[in-house]
Amino acid sequence: MNTYKNIFIIILTLLAFQIKAQNYNDVLRLSEENIITNARFLGMGNTAISFSNDLVAGLFNPAGIALLRKGEIDFSFNSNSFSNDATFFNGFSKSNNTSSRFNQVGVALPVPTSRGSLTFAFGYNINQDFNRVLNFNGFNDGNNSMIQDLTNYNDDIAYNLALSYPLYDKNNKYIKDTTLVNGRLNQSGDISNSGKISNWYFTAGIEIDKDVFLGGSISIMNGEFYKIRDYWEKDLKDLYPSNLLLDPVEPKSSDFQEFYFRDRLNWSLSGYEFKLGIISKINENINVGLAVRFPQVFSIKEGYSVYATSKFRNSFWEDNVPESKIEYDITTPYVYSGGISYKNDNLLLALDAKLIDYATAEFTAGFDKNIRLDKNKEINDLFKSVVNLNAGGEYFVPNLKLTLRAGFMYKPSAFKDDPSDFDKKFITLGAGYKLSKKLNLDFAYAYGWWKDIGDNYGSNLSRIYQDISIRNFLTTLKYYF
Repeated sequence: MNTYKNIFIIILTLLAFQIKAQNYNDVLRLSEENIITNARFLGMGNTAISFSNDLVAGLFNPAGIALLRKGEIDFSFNSNSFSNDATFFNGFSKSNNTSSRFNQVGVALPVPTSRGSLTFAFGYNINQDFNRVLNFNGFNDGNNSMIQDLTNYNDDIAYNLALSYPLYDKNNKYIKDTTLVNGRLNQSGDISNSGKISNWYFTAGIEIDKDVFLGGSISIMNGEFYKIRDYWEKDLKDLYPSNLLLDPVEPKSSDFQEFYFRDRLNWSLSGYEFKLGIISKINENINVGLAVRFPQVFSIKEGYSVYATSKFRNSFWEDNVPESKIEYDITTPYVYSGGISYKNDNLLLALDAKLIDYATAEFTAGFDKNIRLDKNKEINDLFKSVVNLNAGGEYFVPNLKLTLRAGFMYKPSAFKDDPSDFDKKFITLGAGYKLSKKLNLDFAYAYGWWKDIGDNYGSNLSRIYQDISIRNFLTTLKYYF
């Protein structure tokens, strides 16, 4: 290729990688609230805004820590199972992935006071689990493919694999790349996500007036995210036979067999968040609570690399694009929460609502100003504000030293045009048992389900329809002192 074409392709390739690697999906990944808390609250559908008298009050309403009258130490373990049933053209695939890890440790310390209450809490919590998986396989009889998509971007990968070739005008000036591939290929792939966000938090709560509690929490977060995509396009119907050269000047580009594309995305991230909350006891049975989570600020160091190959009857080609690195910041939306709870004897019932305007999330640093404005405009155009709902309760059976719990969570999709099938729904169950006066063991199970879609390239050209379900098992051991 001549120098002009080299420069042109480098510029367009960088632009294409920016479009694919940093977009609204990255913002949503950090903005959505995860369900992992501790076993007691998860079993109740994570309803705790009005009574969060627990070490992890800072995850809900930090004012709740002031309701504690005893010190406690908590340990939690979480097991996550993610299932994805994918429909892709004429194919159906099932995939599953699990992750298990120590999830939480911390201590809550009430301070003796002559009146009112003052309590501090310190701890570690994993509040995001990025465990995801997707497999798909089907024949796309349309006249489109990733090979054509890369060629349309004038991406050098297709050229280096003898899948495309340059066009020149009569003055031998480069115009663009083109390809003889015209779709009708079998497409398949495996996509896996992994990683987590760890949260080191400090929470303080105080009774500022009789039965009125105020609290705040600050968290320092760090974590990692990994995404690996393996993607294949195969000519199973021999539509590109031995008498067709995909590169007219390359004799070895005949009888096309297979195109393979692997891209890797990895993040190293750090961030912080701050919460304020208040709880008021209306009477001996009813509590109300309000909390606000200020925007989280994440700094991300991203690496992105590509490896691709092509197979012909008598040749094999490969291209390895070195890892590119970029750093940028993402700021998530405010989260406004409100809740009410009713407690009578051994029964507790609660209802929470959270307002999140996903359209206010944004990239705040790391790109040229105009690129950043375009990305944020896309977020604003695609996302909407939602109200998440949580309901749950618990009942203590005195004779058995057993507490039974159940709950429900509803999290609408952040996208403006998504139908209700794309909203996330969770049913939760839980139980707690008093091992002794100072020791308590809690279990929780959460089952969630929703639909999703994904495009391999373009929009609705190579679309994967997904039925997702997720299961969480959470165990928490509490020691009171």
